[in-house]
Order: sequence, then C-alpha cells, then structure tokens
Amino acid sequence: MAPDPTTLAARESRSDTLLRRALGGMSIFTMLMTIPQIFTIWVGHQAAGVSVLSWGAYLASALLWLWFGLRQQDKNIAWPCVGWIVLDAAVIVGALIYG
Repeated sequence: MAPDPTTLAARESRSDTLLRRALGGMSIFTMLMTIPQIFTIWVGHQAAGVSVLSWGAYLASALLWLWFGLRQQDKNIAWPCVGWIVLDAAVIVGALIYG
C-alpha cells in the first residue's frame, strides 16, 4: 500500500514549522548572548581580546545571509540578519574605539 501523500505533507509541514520556530528562537537566544559583549565594550570601555577580524567575518556573513534572505523573500532569514548586522557593527565599532 502506497503512503498517503496528504499525511506525509502534513507531517512535513509540522516539521518545517517546528524547525522554523526553533531557528527563530535560537536566533533570538544567540543575539541576547551577544549583548553582554556589547555591554562590556560600550559601558565598561573594555575591548581587550576582541578580534575585529573575527567580528568583521561575522558581519560579512550576516550581510551575505541578508542578501540571500531578501532574494529568497524569506523573512525568517532576513530579519535575524538585520539584528546580527546591528550587533556585529556595535562590537566592531566599540572595539575600534576602545581597543
């Protein structure tokens, strides 16, 4: 007996929804985990050990992902990239000022 395509489609749809929610939650979580780094740099004026090269690579990656998300018209890719661009830039600028 062949599998019922409607049941398979429903299962894949639930799986996609769960994955998108997990990815969205992880995006928010990882951005929140970056805030202490920004706080240390901007409030504590301490950027020792912060690699502008590494954070520049993260920024370049976020810009590429944003471009991809916009081309795919996928807000689940594009919106987190906007957040990462802001956070990465805050770290880089702070590291350049206080480093």
